[in-house]
Amino acid sequence: MPCSRCSPGWKRVTPPEPPRPTGAEAHFRALEALYDAAPINQLFDSTLEIPESGIARIRFTIDERFFHAAGAAHGTSYFKMLDDAAFYAANSLVTDRFLLTTAFNILLTKPLAQGPVVAEGRWVSGQRRVFVAESRLIDANGEEAARGTGTFMRSKIPLATLRGYRSRD
Repeated sequence: MPCSRCSPGWKRVTPPEPPRPTGAEAHFRALEALYDAAPINQLFDSTLEIPESGIARIRFTIDERFFHAAGAAHGTSYFKMLDDAAFYAANSLVTDRFLLTTAFNILLTKPLAQGPVVAEGRWVSGQRRVFVAESRLIDANGEEAARGTGTFMRSKIPLATLRGYRSRD
């Protein structure tokens, strides 16, 4: 069809749609969508990014809603973000099943004040039934506020059956 705003004889060209991710990339995007769909994440304004296999980052902001009586972030915020970052780092290696946290240890090294925080997760070992991953919280000054180590095991829950596990459109 000729383009009315173009020179005579020119046709409007529709750019091609970007290719849908496949393989590991599709799995990473589907895990990010699963994170977004989890009801608990309605309480935490956060974004998951899985840049490569075995690595996960969650960006979030601490504000007064997450403070305990002494004016710093409550430990629930530390645990949630450390566990999630380690969990998604491990689950990035598993394409068929949802992993479950079986143990998680935390070391709190400094109070988190208001501001942006990044939870960085990294797979450490295991590729069959049990996985080990670690994570850390980095505050707005680039300082570590906490670290954690968890073990995760394969469940009987297929990822494909979970609401939210899908490629983003």
